[in-house]
Amino acid sequence: SLRADRIEFSHIGYAPLTYPIRPGTQVEAASIRLTPNANLLEEVTVMGGDARDLVRQAVDRITDNYLQRANRLTGFYREVIRKGRRYIDISEAIVGLYKTPYNGVGTNADRVRLEKGRRLLSQRPGDTLIVKFEGGPTLSIFLDVVKNSDLMFAPDEMEHYAFRYNRTTLIDDRPHVEIRFMPRVVCPYALYEGLLYIDSETRTISRAEFSLDMTDRLKATQAMLRKKPAGLRFRPERLAFLVTYRRQADGRSSLAYVRCETAFRCDWHRRLFATSYVVTSEMAITDRDETHAEKIPYREAFRSRDALTDRAADFYDANFWEGYNIIEPTESLENAVGRLMRRRNRD
Repeated sequence: SLRADRIEFSHIGYAPLTYPIRPGTQVEAASIRLTPNANLLEEVTVMGGDARDLVRQAVDRITDNYLQRANRLTGFYREVIRKGRRYIDISEAIVGLYKTPYNGVGTNADRVRLEKGRRLLSQRPGDTLIVKFEGGPTLSIFLDVVKNSDLMFAPDEMEHYAFRYNRTTLIDDRPHVEIRFMPRVVCPYALYEGLLYIDSETRTISRAEFSLDMTDRLKATQAMLRKKPAGLRFRPERLAFLVTYRRQADGRSSLAYVRCETAFRCDWHRRLFATSYVVTSEMAITDRDETHAEKIPYREAFRSRDALTDRAADFYDANFWEGYNIIEPTESLENAVGRLMRRRNRD
């Protein structure tokens, strides 16, 4: 009594088949063959146990997974200050870095030196507030989370955080485990929250994305603000970091890129509206040399209290910079530096 002109057969592992039925045909028995059709399912990684244990494994393998010889790195550094929607200060520099081995001695002997500098845009003399970013290129020392264990990987600091498995992902075609961390205790100072990307096979920390916990605005202000004029109200909004490491031919990793974004609002007493500021500083490593890794003398090193906006002009070289195009403030520094280096190599 069923009026149909076809019947479709389907089963897991086989290709579906449509069987036609001619009008007026009586079908009592028939053999139907389905064609096997295997579907390859994506591999699923199931992580068990405490995510803290995986982070500890990564910390324990730092000596095995990162460079064990002193290095001289060359980097391109850029610093951009935006007031509202207007860019008010842009500075760039070629910097040299001396990096000691990743053997647990910390970052005290690491140093940065300005090689070339230029200031593309300066704040107006009439501005009621001059914003400066202290430390500038030394960001590459402070943000080296693998070496600067005091930031979060020292045993005492790790106890301040909770760790959770998030998901798996690919970085440079290698599987990584994404781990989320967040504060689990209240400290006298602001802690961090963010993501760690750990190589599933080698336990190398390849990437870290984290930001300052803004729950307590007073603690956040203490971490972000060095000095301000009397009568100015400072409101922290965001302090976010990104650091990546590049796997070398020998399987060990080295620092590749660091980025910091600081956002805050300022207003004066008796002023109705606040002004928003965003300071973006980033460095892309362009070259590495293990053969001639000479230390940078202390007197030549860029200090953590220095501001690039004050020192860039001292290292300006017109003959050097004329071969470099201006990088738009909105353009990714990693992409821009790659393009400039390719052009430089062709020349």
